[in-house]
Amino acid sequence: MADKKQKQKQKQKRRRSDSDDESELPFKSILKPDPAILETLKKLLLATTTASSSASKPLTLSDLNLSASCREVADLSLSSVQSTIETLILQVTHSILSGNGFGFQVPSRSSSNQLYVPELDRIVLKDKATLRPFAHMSSVRKTTITTKILALIHQLCLKSIHVTKRDLFYTDVKLFQDQTQSDAVLDDVACMLGCTRSNLNVIASEKGVVVGRLIFSDNGDMIDCTKMGMGGKAIPPNIDRVGDMTSDALFILLVEKDAAYIRLAEDRFYNRFPCIIVTAKGQPDVATRLFLRKMKMELKLPVLALVDSDPYGLKILSVYGCGSKNMSYDSANLTTPDIKWLGIRPSDLDKYNIPEQCRLPMTEQDIKTGKDLLEEDFVKKNPGWVEELNLMVKTKQKAEIQALSTFGFQYLSEVYLPLKLQQKDWL
Repeated sequence: MADKKQKQKQKQKRRRSDSDDESELPFKSILKPDPAILETLKKLLLATTTASSSASKPLTLSDLNLSASCREVADLSLSSVQSTIETLILQVTHSILSGNGFGFQVPSRSSSNQLYVPELDRIVLKDKATLRPFAHMSSVRKTTITTKILALIHQLCLKSIHVTKRDLFYTDVKLFQDQTQSDAVLDDVACMLGCTRSNLNVIASEKGVVVGRLIFSDNGDMIDCTKMGMGGKAIPPNIDRVGDMTSDALFILLVEKDAAYIRLAEDRFYNRFPCIIVTAKGQPDVATRLFLRKMKMELKLPVLALVDSDPYGLKILSVYGCGSKNMSYDSANLTTPDIKWLGIRPSDLDKYNIPEQCRLPMTEQDIKTGKDLLEEDFVKKNPGWVEELNLMVKTKQKAEIQALSTFGFQYLSEVYLPLKLQQKDWL
């Protein structure tokens, strides 16, 4: 009996100790009860839904009279891709027979041929193209790679099958030499044919993952993302397999890094604040970008982004929102409009009293990247982004999401994010 009382006293002591530790967490005392924060999120959802329903048909390049000066691809069927390849090869054959030689007109994807269109809030490709001749030392190999890729894509169309980019590379390692070369020409080919890269039936290995309040069908199988464990569900590399999306979430939380994603998944953050958590584990891949856009457009949910407080975190955020220069030809299908920057922002370092030992000095390259971002039109359009970037460059400090762990491993899910949501602290 005495032992039992002693154990009860020890338990009570531990509970008091735990309670004391929690009360010492910075800013935890100003957190409102969860129902109050949920009301804020419901208002955000209502505003997003209302904006989506009242919005007219999305603007296109044609609406802005830019279709003649800019290039954009379309979603084509396999048979259309096949016939376009055959037409292209017939044109090349005619060129050879008429004495004009063997070559391809390839749209230029260089930085100078990119244009940010504020009305569309994304980067598009202008109409400049360059000749890639076979009878020239500087381009003979690339022309050969282009021909090989076209032949392989034609085979995939005939057989109606998918392969990975790695499979494609291993069809002729000596010719391609490095996968980055075959990957680059793959984008050139999509641009030449006027189709999305997904239409080529060449996919990347699964990279992105999703967890939380989402149910969807994957090739006919129903997937409940609340029952996928802390690892979540791998995002299918073929977006055509995905359908029947349903959700009771109030928002989508886009996370830059796997470490933060695992923390939130293990803490079941999506049950406390109904949401869908998605990450590409760093640089956004095509499948994750397509999946995020599909969720946003079909479910009409607001998207809040959690990235590192450094120039690369903001670059990653901008790829999701405005598109990448490398794939600007397909920005209409790959970009997700109106993503809000939740954190970690440069102003948060002082606001949340992040200790100096958890902050990192920016390198010269970091500072240059930050200054270059300040010159980008898609950054200039958002005064809040400009203010935060200027602060980052001025203080020459950066921090990762994991810097919040200095206050406790669960500080991110227990205090930081709830407080951000409570205060509507997003840009």
